[in-house]
Amino acid sequence: MEKENESKIKYAETFKDQLTLRSIILGALGSVVITASSTYVALRMGALPWPTIFVAILSLTILKAIGKTNINEINVTHTAMSAGGLVAGGLAFTIPGIWMVNPDAKVSFFTLVVVTLCGTVLGLIFTGLIRKHFIEGEKLPFPMGIAASQTLIAGDEGGKKGRYLFSSLGFAAIFTALRDQFGIVPAALTSQSLFAKNIFFGAWLSPMAAGIGYIIGPLYMGTWFLGAVLSYFLIIPMGVSFGVFPNVDAATAFKNSMGIGLIVGSGIGVLIKGVLPKAKEIFAPMIKGEVEKGEINMRWAPFVFALAALILTFLTEMSLISSILTIIGVWVTVAMAATITGQTGINPMEIFGILVLLFIKIFVKLGFIESFLIAAVVAVACGLAGDALQDFKAGYLLKTEPRAQLISEGIGGLIGAFVSVVVLFIMHNAYGSMGPGTELVAPQAYAVSTMVKGLPNPAAFIAGLILGAILYFIKIPGMTVGIGMYLPMVISTTAGLGGIVRFVMDKKYPNSNENGTLISSGFLGGEGVTGVLLAIIKVMTAA
Repeated sequence: MEKENESKIKYAETFKDQLTLRSIILGALGSVVITASSTYVALRMGALPWPTIFVAILSLTILKAIGKTNINEINVTHTAMSAGGLVAGGLAFTIPGIWMVNPDAKVSFFTLVVVTLCGTVLGLIFTGLIRKHFIEGEKLPFPMGIAASQTLIAGDEGGKKGRYLFSSLGFAAIFTALRDQFGIVPAALTSQSLFAKNIFFGAWLSPMAAGIGYIIGPLYMGTWFLGAVLSYFLIIPMGVSFGVFPNVDAATAFKNSMGIGLIVGSGIGVLIKGVLPKAKEIFAPMIKGEVEKGEINMRWAPFVFALAALILTFLTEMSLISSILTIIGVWVTVAMAATITGQTGINPMEIFGILVLLFIKIFVKLGFIESFLIAAVVAVACGLAGDALQDFKAGYLLKTEPRAQLISEGIGGLIGAFVSVVVLFIMHNAYGSMGPGTELVAPQAYAVSTMVKGLPNPAAFIAGLILGAILYFIKIPGMTVGIGMYLPMVISTTAGLGGIVRFVMDKKYPNSNENGTLISSGFLGGEGVTGVLLAIIKVMTAA
């Protein structure tokens, strides 16, 4: 059947048939929607699954409805659409930590736009430089890229996939409005009797959370839920009960610090095992300025790096030394993001920001705001790199020209850089405080904040860091264990149920996985977009 579908595929005949005016316009509009939705999801959920399948079907549906399209034009369109989502993730996973450390802190809209734009441009350039190595040389799987290419090859005869996507999107939108605007549906199910025993178990009523669990799948969702069980059924209740910790706050500080340590340790494992041994192959083309025939010519890249350093220095709170070191850090961490994203489909962008932040702290005394700006530049660059490489993988399989994809990624990313800052300020004005115990839990930004203001339990962090690196070397996903440890249990429960549904579906109905992914993607889009619209209404009515 797949070969039969491939024989019906219409490929572009020229470069102009791939990067068309309508692909740019649709990609830009899609980037606005995906960026807004992703900012909301990242702040509320603390996880951001790839929007790749969602935008692939969206692009396919719209362009087929317009008519006279080809698979490469569709590929280029969804490349632009998805870019802003991961830019939003990089911003939402770092900057809210500013207000967690100091709720009265002032950071200007202009500063955040500059930082996000610089991170986007740096991520775009470094990705273009390493594309050939990771996509054609290493041939890493980049699972979402493969899934997107297969989705487009299969097509959407009769519009069935579009119906799955838009139906679930509509359901999630209505459900979110009933829950958050009208209060008809409760936000979560909890047990006061368990809470009294320091067992903070519950389930968030969220289609988005269940969809995230389904998309992530049973392996990584299982280890995520394991981290939650360790925290909320063992470390907190038993630790307090047996006197290991004097109170719940101390136990929470321990589990949060260990969870962050696990994630950072996994990042160090990626650097030691995946990047450093292949540093010569990864970085040589840029150092030598080599450009093979048909590749993306980026000999002008060093001039952009110098300009970015000057812009960050004179237009934000970052010093010249920290700006230069940040750009070097982006160079290394983008390769780390490429490695782990290509192998597992997970991109812990905020952890790469933390690693660069810790490195720069060795040489420079950093200001409070400056620390978060450094982490944001790195996280945005790594987020965009992960997204671009997933799209480049799909493009490689679909024979799309890399230049066309790089341009569309840049358009979507730059639009996302602006929109994500707008939505972040809207959400902050609508909900106020962010962090654990609030409606905008933003756990990744909380992790960054702990590195800036000081870890609540350094010993637990060191233990988690060592364990995380060891687990990476023996191919156990310690990163997702860490995520489960410091996320609220109500989120992990619902996401875990999504992972269980995926496990059952994979066993009993293995051919239905793509439909399940589409429905889950619709859940994310519906709740995400509705959440942003409700936040805008909240800000306007309060004003």
